[in-house]
Amino acid sequence: MGAVEQRMQRVLALLLLAVLMLPATAPLAAAQAWEEDGWLETSMAVERIEAGDEFGCYGMPGLSWANDPGAVATACRDYLTARTPASIWGEAPMSLYTPEGLPATDHTLLGGLGFVVHGDNTGLATTAWHDANDVPTFEEDWYNLGRRGGSLEKEVADIDALEAELDAGGLVNMYWIGRVNDATIRHDSEVTDLLLSRDDVWFTTWGEVWSTWAVHRCHEFTLAVDPDDARKVTFTLEDTVACGSSNPEAWKVPTTWRYHPPEGATVTDVLFENETARDLEGVRNTAIGARSDGNETLLSLTVGQSMVLMHDAPVERGDLDVLGMTDQWNGLGVAVTIAGHDTWDLFRWSKRFNDEPELRFTWLVIPRDADPEMPWLPWVGLLAAVGTIVAMRHVIRSDDGTSALAPYPKTRTFVEEE
Repeated sequence: MGAVEQRMQRVLALLLLAVLMLPATAPLAAAQAWEEDGWLETSMAVERIEAGDEFGCYGMPGLSWANDPGAVATACRDYLTARTPASIWGEAPMSLYTPEGLPATDHTLLGGLGFVVHGDNTGLATTAWHDANDVPTFEEDWYNLGRRGGSLEKEVADIDALEAELDAGGLVNMYWIGRVNDATIRHDSEVTDLLLSRDDVWFTTWGEVWSTWAVHRCHEFTLAVDPDDARKVTFTLEDTVACGSSNPEAWKVPTTWRYHPPEGATVTDVLFENETARDLEGVRNTAIGARSDGNETLLSLTVGQSMVLMHDAPVERGDLDVLGMTDQWNGLGVAVTIAGHDTWDLFRWSKRFNDEPELRFTWLVIPRDADPEMPWLPWVGLLAAVGTIVAMRHVIRSDDGTSALAPYPKTRTFVEEE
């Protein structure tokens, strides 16, 4: 066999190997066929976090929710945590988009990965905030978060329905997407104007609301009168092992507690870390501080923190009363979350809301799909097939008749060695 034939056979072998390996390597290529959102590692993401926005997960190109939801959630979590914290209140992401139709066992698996809020309208029998009376009781209820507020999209939003939901209270969760394919989606300014015109709205995120709910389920506080100055009362929201282990995913977000002073005494000041606490009158975004509400004082602080209430007269421990934790932070009437779905470009999704800084968004992040259909794959297969045929024909035509590939093999002559 000549050198040319040997080279052609090597080429043929390589082509056949490529054809055999193609099915195995194609899924790997698909799983990595994405482009990251560079804005997540810029000052823009830092500004969104510092303002109070949250980053959660939407999915991962090349991976299938139906085939392996755990792989999707894990890959997206790793992608996100390598670039940004989830919130100013917590590093780990806890909010996750899940498509309708996943069984409850898959949602339990995703919850075990740290994603405790799944949304929205996932189709499960257990629900949270599909209406004002749908108050979640168990962790599984949060695997089907409702979409009560509708959409921010222009000509899709229903102003009257939204206003009715806001009046009903609870959590009103809204939907937003910045682009669909190459089309830019316009938001309805009437919706944002309505939201911002109300003074009873707590603008928050999925993770903040869930963490507040977790504290409501399990908490412990103490009240102590200063033995050297009976006008000073210290309120401490204890950080207990029991509550911490019951919902370890919970961020340390401020929750609000209603303090009622004894008869004949008035709170004159609230100290936090030896300074007057921030006045939260009129504030609608989650923060640490205090405000007056008639004769009562609302204290907003995180687990493990304390505040000192200064009274105008001495008080006794037996006369002190904490009326409990308010349903919404800062004693507001209704919580509003806006979920930014399919966020593959933070700049495009968020830029139009720069003039409305009180709005808070839960950005459900996904890398851009660089080549979702892999259009090169059929061409690779065709090239391999054509190359194989050409190589085979060349070998056959150039055969000297001694090969089994020859159409009419010659009778071979064997010469015995002497």
